[in-house]
Amino acid sequence: MRDVAVIGIGLTKFGELWEKSFRDLITEAGIKAIEDAGISGREIDGIYVGSMSAGRFVGQEHVGALVADSAGLTGVPSTRVESACASGGLAFRQAYLAVASGIHDMVVVGGVEKMTDVVSTEATNTLATAADQEWESFFGATFPALYALIATRHMYEYGTTREQLAQVAVKNHANGALNPNAHFRRKISVDDVLNSSPVAYPLRLLDCSPVSDGAAAVILCPLKDAKKYTDKIVKIIGSGQASDTLALHSRDDICTFKSTVLASKMAYKQAKIKPKDIDVAEVHDCFTIAEILATEDLGFFKKGEGSKAVEEGLTEINGTIPINTSGGLKAKGHPVGATGVAQIAEIVMQLRGEADRRQVKDAEIGLTHNIGGSGASCAVHILEVV
Repeated sequence: MRDVAVIGIGLTKFGELWEKSFRDLITEAGIKAIEDAGISGREIDGIYVGSMSAGRFVGQEHVGALVADSAGLTGVPSTRVESACASGGLAFRQAYLAVASGIHDMVVVGGVEKMTDVVSTEATNTLATAADQEWESFFGATFPALYALIATRHMYEYGTTREQLAQVAVKNHANGALNPNAHFRRKISVDDVLNSSPVAYPLRLLDCSPVSDGAAAVILCPLKDAKKYTDKIVKIIGSGQASDTLALHSRDDICTFKSTVLASKMAYKQAKIKPKDIDVAEVHDCFTIAEILATEDLGFFKKGEGSKAVEEGLTEINGTIPINTSGGLKAKGHPVGATGVAQIAEIVMQLRGEADRRQVKDAEIGLTHNIGGSGASCAVHILEVV
């Protein structure tokens, strides 16, 4: 297996982008990534694109071919990857494996979703297709409801408070305010979260990530070729993927996502590091409780101590393990197919020292964590600046 590097990144703004189409978004991100890498389109010999549900959001299936067509890369093999909200992370993993194995030499990974062209109830119903249709969605369990069950159990088991959940949102909005591409660029307070509209107890509106449009892209090539294109080389040193039961009720413990635990163990083992070696991480905070679970399941904190860590400021940009410097899904936005690729782009910026006011000092190793649904699928990646 060959070592693989990320040599280019591209992002659109995230938000309610009425003036841009699905095609516009992925094309913009792809062009930015190609320009950032300093390559020509003729060098690309593979495309992987994450998109959860373009068929329901914009009526467009056959996404792989659309992306190749829009990029002027017809003839290049283009593959769509779907794993619910982890589609982007899984697309990145497939591209990494393709380059590492020698099947491809220069690959563009894209992630895209256009979610605001449908009414909110249809967006909710579409996202619910990532749950167990027979045993969850059929009975009216939306994702806010499923994560509310998780939050309630975590509060019961470990004493997590409503205020601690709110502090996740406050931190991520503070980070998002520093991110020019974020959906929400405004700070909020704990009181703002606690007084926002109730969604599913104990979660309120400001505990939930928004419905967003957006795209992200990155360029991968063999590490040995990376120095031809950039002096700021970021190497992929670990990659892990795992799955779990689709329905929450089939699990022994709904406060632990086994997919995260197993995928991260795989990535740590390949990277030959431990959780304490991570300098910065982008984790899947679709709801405030999800960030707390992620920090525990990834090994940053013991089970039950993730909420206290947020309260103590350990996950802030200047904390012991900065989490979601981009603003996370909560503030940066969550165009589901794009999320996992955007996480990679943020970590690459951090490791290059290009994150501006949200820069983590001396960041050398970063991690991304992207989950599908309520943790039924997970991709974890570890990157290092070399």
